[in-house]
Amino acid sequence: MRRSQQPSARIAARAADTSADPVVGSLLCRGAFLSPLEIDEAVTRALAEDLGRAGDVTSIATISADARGRGVVVARQAGVIAGLPLVAAAFRRLASDIEITAHARDGAAVAAKDALMTIAGNARAILAGERVALNFLSHLSGIATATAAFVERIAHTKARVTCTRKTTPGLRALQKYAVRCGGGFNHRFGLDDAMLIKDNHIAVAGSIRAVLERARAVAGHLVKIEIEVDSLDQLREVFDAGGADVVLLDNMDVPTLRRAVDLTAGRLVTEASGGIALDSVSAIAETGVDYVSSGSITHSAPNLDVALDIALR
Repeated sequence: MRRSQQPSARIAARAADTSADPVVGSLLCRGAFLSPLEIDEAVTRALAEDLGRAGDVTSIATISADARGRGVVVARQAGVIAGLPLVAAAFRRLASDIEITAHARDGAAVAAKDALMTIAGNARAILAGERVALNFLSHLSGIATATAAFVERIAHTKARVTCTRKTTPGLRALQKYAVRCGGGFNHRFGLDDAMLIKDNHIAVAGSIRAVLERARAVAGHLVKIEIEVDSLDQLREVFDAGGADVVLLDNMDVPTLRRAVDLTAGRLVTEASGGIALDSVSAIAETGVDYVSSGSITHSAPNLDVALDIALR
């Protein structure tokens, strides 16, 4: 085997170890869903990207192979945590005997300076895995924190915050998991697990009735059908045509949303969508909609500041 293949090969060889690691599993947020296969794939890809063909040449050159180290993962600002299972998996992938002591688990609200995890073991492995681990943790915790802020704003209503498919390619499962960590709910994961009929579908099919009839004719009994409308007249067409389970009320102002909810009268699940921001979500939820969807909680959430303080021992 060529030397250029060795780092990635070693990472891949340990994939089965982390997928069954009880420490990794114990850090998952209660009530959220994330496959161990998604963790393995994401960590493998990220480590291979960072270690490249030769590994961490700086640590190899400056740290002895048997040096031991201890690192503490710390939150530098308050927020909601998501991504600790990936932190553990990244370090365990590089050194299977590394010791991990968790001080929090995903979904926890933490304060600035709170310790989240202690890692002890091979110093080279800790240094090599640091950036990958922190990148996952800061990004996913940022999403969880942004989601929690939305959830808090509408806690006095019946509405639930849900995400969209506006996610980073390759990271959708992780980002949707982070939304759950923040107290939100997940919309569909892809084009294959539910039908969402949008304005372009209606335009091509010719009418709301035509598109709903075609969708219902092929949808299995477990497949939900949601249809997007942007006016009360379109909403009435949906009622007349039948066949929908959920109606997406797109870019409606608050008075129109309230009227749409009144017209629906519980016959369909209602979802408000379109440019919903933190300062507007409360008024929108107060209209009585069942769900408020926001793409910003995944595509625009700022990273949460986290750090790994390392000391040789």
